Amino acid sequence: MKTLADLKAIREKAQQEMKLRNSNVRIKVVVGMGTSGIAAGAKDVMKTFIDEVSTRALTDVVVSQTGEKGLSSMEPVVDVIEEGKPRYCYGNINSEIAKRIVVEHLVNGNPVKEFLISTE
Repeated sequence: MKTLADLKAIREKAQQEMKLRNSNVRIKVVVGMGTSGIAAGAKDVMKTFIDEVSTRALTDVVVSQTGEKGLSSMEPVVDVIEEGKPRYCYGNINSEIAKRIVVEHLVNGNPVKEFLISTE
């Protein structure tokens, strides 16, 4: 059983995450979490994006999930969507690459070209 302090900490963390989801968003990061994505490591990739966005206090970035995208041979697949710019679709992502995407693309505005599948 959790202590009252543990439960309060969990509640505060959940409130912070909800606050990030409901604020003005500059960039959306969407992780494919279908069965093939999960089998390829999408849960770890999603956790890495959430942790990095939180650690860097990127309050204008939201991380969410979607189902299968039909690219099972390139899973985990991640879309980076920024208003007024093309949608960047990354493939074969792992936690280390996710960290690079946060630093290079989300923070500095430079897509990580070697992992791009497409831009729309």
